[in-house]
Amino acid sequence: MKKVLLLIFCSIFLYAGLLDFRDISKAQNSYNKGDYKSAISEYRKIKDKDGAAYDLANSYYKAKDYKKALSEYKKVSDPKLKFKKLHNMGNTYANLGKIDEAIKSYEEALKIKKDKDTLYNLNLLKKQKKKHKKQNKKKKKQQKKKKKKNSKKNKKSGKNKKKDKNQKKQQNKKNQKKKGNNKKQNKQKTKGEKQKQKQKQNQNKNKKNKNKNEKQKQMQKQMQKKKKVQPISDMEERKYKKMLNQRGINTLLLPLSTKGEKRNEENPW
Repeated sequence: MKKVLLLIFCSIFLYAGLLDFRDISKAQNSYNKGDYKSAISEYRKIKDKDGAAYDLANSYYKAKDYKKALSEYKKVSDPKLKFKKLHNMGNTYANLGKIDEAIKSYEEALKIKKDKDTLYNLNLLKKQKKKHKKQNKKKKKQQKKKKKKNSKKNKKSGKNKKKDKNQKKQQNKKNQKKKGNNKKQNKQKTKGEKQKQKQKQNQNKNKKNKNKNEKQKQMQKQMQKKKKVQPISDMEERKYKKMLNQRGINTLLLPLSTKGEKRNEENPW
């Protein structure tokens, strides 16, 4: 029975090894052909996790799935693959844009083994890091300059706004003063016009009153002329005396003489 069991276990391991070998060959063929998706699927089937993890990580790397490649590289624990693992991890970090992590991986790999490619990649990343630092410094300086300019512009714009506000206020005050002055002038004009109208009315009234007074004076003069008794002539006076003497009335009339008048008593009374 023991012999039978040993034969069964041996056959199982041999069969499993044959299957792994077949899967490895398929995975390698797919990898060599550039069919990295099928290579990934074949490497996953292999039970030898440590050996397959490295090849699986390389397949993910070739398929440009750098995050999964990095996670698979970290699973590799074989010390024989440590240099390759660190070198490839440096490449993976570089593709992910993690320059500091890539530099550390390259430096650790070089501690294990001196390699030209690894050293070249390390120096290249260090140069890139310096360039990035310079670029970042320049960007920061430019940003500071822009901020200063913007702050100055904002201050100027603020000052200009204040000036504009003050100018507007002054203009509004001036306009209000002008309006007030115009109103006063209009009021004064209306007052002056009213006064002129009153003066004209008064003048017209005075003229009318003068005309009335003149007419009244003329009327009074005419009435006075009518009221005055005209003196009688000497001839009329003598005739009037004779008539009175005939009536038996004794009167005393003062003789009134007129210059240049001839006494002609032939005219009847």
